[in-house]
Amino acid sequence: MRRRTAISVTIAIAAAVPSLFSMPASAAPPAGACRDPEPARPVIADLPWAQQLLDLRSTWRHSTGAGVVVAVLDSGVDADHRQLRGRVLAGRDFFLVGDLRGNFDCVSHGTAVGSIIAAGPADGVGFRGVAPGARILPVRITDRELNDQGEPSPIDPAVVARGIRYAADRGAKVINLSLSGYGDFPAIRNAIRYAQSKDALLVAAAGNRQDSAPAASYPAAYPGVLGVGAIDIAGARSSGSQVGDHVDLVAPGTAVVGAARAGGHDYYDGTSFAAPFVAGTAALVRTAWPELTAAQVAERLMATASPARGGRNSREYGAGVVDPYRAVTERLSERDPLVLPEVALPAPDPAVVRTAAWWARTGASAKFGAGVVALSLVLAGVLAWALPRGRRRRWRPGRAERLPAAPSRDEPPEEIFLFPPPPVEERPRR
Repeated sequence: MRRRTAISVTIAIAAAVPSLFSMPASAAPPAGACRDPEPARPVIADLPWAQQLLDLRSTWRHSTGAGVVVAVLDSGVDADHRQLRGRVLAGRDFFLVGDLRGNFDCVSHGTAVGSIIAAGPADGVGFRGVAPGARILPVRITDRELNDQGEPSPIDPAVVARGIRYAADRGAKVINLSLSGYGDFPAIRNAIRYAQSKDALLVAAAGNRQDSAPAASYPAAYPGVLGVGAIDIAGARSSGSQVGDHVDLVAPGTAVVGAARAGGHDYYDGTSFAAPFVAGTAALVRTAWPELTAAQVAERLMATASPARGGRNSREYGAGVVDPYRAVTERLSERDPLVLPEVALPAPDPAVVRTAAWWARTGASAKFGAGVVALSLVLAGVLAWALPRGRRRRWRPGRAERLPAAPSRDEPPEEIFLFPPPPVEERPRR
């Protein structure tokens, strides 16, 4: 089983130019765009554990995310994948120079993220996205997960910032950021504020570099951004999923299924692939509750989260595991919970108290009497055994038989011992 890991952001240089927003006819990568494109993967037919856990089929009776645009800032999204056809807009490429769209992918990372959000049904395939009625706006900000040295490819913060502003201006109501880093960059922070002013909800990966000294991870740590950690099939925090106050929710992020570029599926690990489960759920809520603001959608997602191992509002699990069904169907109240009155114990009945005291005294007396009788019987037995023996001996003391003398040990010469004798048997040296 081949597993993939998430993008981790530090920083490099890129440029950006305008692109299309219409639905494309073909999404093949432009000539020369992919240096080493990944091949297609086999189809995974089984229903993945994450989709089973989130009970999506029950949720789709109430909302599919129809009418909501979810922006995916990533390596692009392959619009030609059969489960994404007709669901991916042209978008824009902010990584390569030129008038390029963003609906192609060289490394499958963005395709997997987009498919977890909005993949549609396909014959013989159990996998589907959380919000199959939503539309994906691909915003391409990187070209590959790892550089030629096998290290995470750095991303220019200015490119990320332009991508966020572009998504907000194109009407994206949910923006998925499956990237993380330790740097607080003003350009990204200001772009996030701009998107929030456009009523966009931003969802970001919590990060995959957990160590003994947890640190804030950006952009998840920015105010108003939903930070998402990862759990495994047992509900435990995935190894590496970062811990901290920036973790608002958790979602499946270990061995989760997602689409691969050029066809098929793959298994993926990391908070990058937990974030789209929350982004897709946000799309469901924005369709079911269109009157809610982005901040209210975030509050709803946290209020309806299922309990996690760390308890409510822990640094490992946040508010809990995202729950699409509850997020869409439950009605929340803005009123504080009612205060329960204190329990007033009734005054005891005097007659009952007197009766209980009488029984207590009677029981104590009965126990004392029984103890005296038992002691008397024991003493009588001892006397019945001792008196006849004393008369026979005429009350002379008996003598115990002398113990036999310990036999002397006929020990062999020391030289025949292959190992030295135990310390208690060693004789003093002369």
